[in-house]
Amino acid sequence: MAAQTRSLLNKYNLRPKKRFGQNFLVDERIIQGILAAARLSPEDTVVEIGPGLGGLTVQLVQRAGRVLAVEVDGALIPPLKEQLASYPGFRLLQQDILKLDLDGAVAEAFGPITQPYKVVANLPYYITTPILMRLLEEKYQINIMLLMMQKEVGERIKAAPGTKDYGALSVAVQYYTVPELVLRVPPSSFKPAPEVESVVMRLTKREVPAVVTKDEKLFFQVVRASFGQRRKTLANGLASFFTSLPKDQIICLLEKINIDPGIRGEQLGLADFAGIADALYELLNAEGLRESR
Repeated sequence: MAAQTRSLLNKYNLRPKKRFGQNFLVDERIIQGILAAARLSPEDTVVEIGPGLGGLTVQLVQRAGRVLAVEVDGALIPPLKEQLASYPGFRLLQQDILKLDLDGAVAEAFGPITQPYKVVANLPYYITTPILMRLLEEKYQINIMLLMMQKEVGERIKAAPGTKDYGALSVAVQYYTVPELVLRVPPSSFKPAPEVESVVMRLTKREVPAVVTKDEKLFFQVVRASFGQRRKTLANGLASFFTSLPKDQIICLLEKINIDPGIRGEQLGLADFAGIADALYELLNAEGLRESR
């Protein structure tokens, strides 16, 4: 695998680009682990984000019925076409995933979407969180995501309340998905080798969010306010964000739903954030302050 990567790099006079965060996966053991975790069948449609030189892509198209590869780097298009042009279920799109309507791209490539598709990606470390949040917030018709990312980000995604890694990203990912760590990936699995360890996370999309809330937008505003300045107490964080409400009123609201105003956001679970959001929803509606958000 490493020899094939070197051969393609030399043939096309390519060098990994730091500006795209390129670290090409060359470890066959990790590739097989990703394929196993994806649980592919010929009925599946897969979107691969960042196929690189196609080491994983070739094996995806041999297992799934349809694969759409989205690659931002135009220099990688020729080697990808060379390896994959003969597969009838393969489509290649040069595009920035952060600017792409993914459902629209899948429909254009393969026709109307009749069942959810899977996403496989070796995410550039410097934009992992923006890509992940776009995949979640746009509510694309995805059911499973297999994502390679920096180990520290994977730990944050799975973190539980009260731990040092728990934060707004933990809440957001756990709200939309069930996250599992499926592989630990050493730096030697890539060319060039990054300076950090990686993990592969499987995120299984929930059919309904983990908690029910009256206003999803308000729920995430409460989350952002609670984690915005981690040293602030919950009451102070909420008061800094919801400036139309006096702090005393926020304290009263929290006490009414049996949440200590003096704790910090990292102590709260998803149900707590939903309870705060719903209480705020009622209060803001009652006082005609919804527009202040």
